Amino acid sequence: MKKVFLSAFAALVFFSCQNDQSENLDQDTNTIAQRGCASQDVLDAQLRANPALAIKMNEIEAFTQNQVLTNRLVNGKVEIPVIVNVLYRTTAQNISDAQIQSQIDVLNKDFNAANSDYNSVPALFSGVKANVGITFVLEKINRKSTTKTSWGTNDAMKKTAQGGIAPTSPTTKLNMWSCAIGGGILGYAQFPGGSSATDGVVIDSKYFGLSGSANAPFNLGRTGTHEVGHWMNLRHIWGDANCGSDLVADTPTHNTANYGVPAYPHYSTCSGTPVEMTMNYMDYTDDNGMYMFSNGQKSRMAAIFLSGGPRAAFGI
Repeated sequence: MKKVFLSAFAALVFFSCQNDQSENLDQDTNTIAQRGCASQDVLDAQLRANPALAIKMNEIEAFTQNQVLTNRLVNGKVEIPVIVNVLYRTTAQNISDAQIQSQIDVLNKDFNAANSDYNSVPALFSGVKANVGITFVLEKINRKSTTKTSWGTNDAMKKTAQGGIAPTSPTTKLNMWSCAIGGGILGYAQFPGGSSATDGVVIDSKYFGLSGSANAPFNLGRTGTHEVGHWMNLRHIWGDANCGSDLVADTPTHNTANYGVPAYPHYSTCSGTPVEMTMNYMDYTDDNGMYMFSNGQKSRMAAIFLSGGPRAAFGI
């Protein structure tokens, strides 16, 4: 497993110089052939628009690493109230209360090691698989009819002036938007440190919760798990660069993103040729191919809720 050492300068470079990831849309069927998460692309755009954000995120990273290294994390429970904002043009996009609740249920299972595939984690990683211990409670659903065919990734769905729904109390509630994103993107999230006016998670309505076999292989709610992981400060497991760092010590170094459901063991060509943790929620595999967080990722997520952390208002 890799070690993580990040100087202030290196952190600034990390946050401002990530590689863009291409997305894959089957133009013949208008269905997504491979997972596409725009969280890093959105962060890159925010950094270009506001260079001071890199400094703020560097401070968050320094705080996070300090909490992890000094073992000051509190093994407590965090309960996250969730607001779901549904923007719909068609009946199918106006997803049901039951489908919305199914996403909350998936989050509660995945973040509490209660998912049925948790025991499928290979023996190699059994010592680092984690029960994160964070729960989610659906507090309110807001709905709004729209004429937009797609919303893109410029946060328009979060802005009333652009036809969207503004977030509700984003410093103490997780806001999620369900809408037609377009462009081959399943979802994206805002990392800790960004503006509260755009804070939260966006998921395409076709991939929100248990969305049915028609939307396989992204129909098991794992897009939500992946994006909430970003909202809690987790990076893609390959670090958005060839053999990059996800800033977590107990995850193997990946060449790049993995797609589909790779056969185990899948070896990296990075230094040491480690077996890749393709079943980690922060890879790009299909929904039925991802089913674990690591202890290092758990510690990283816990740090943001501590006093002085970017999501301390949620509390531990």
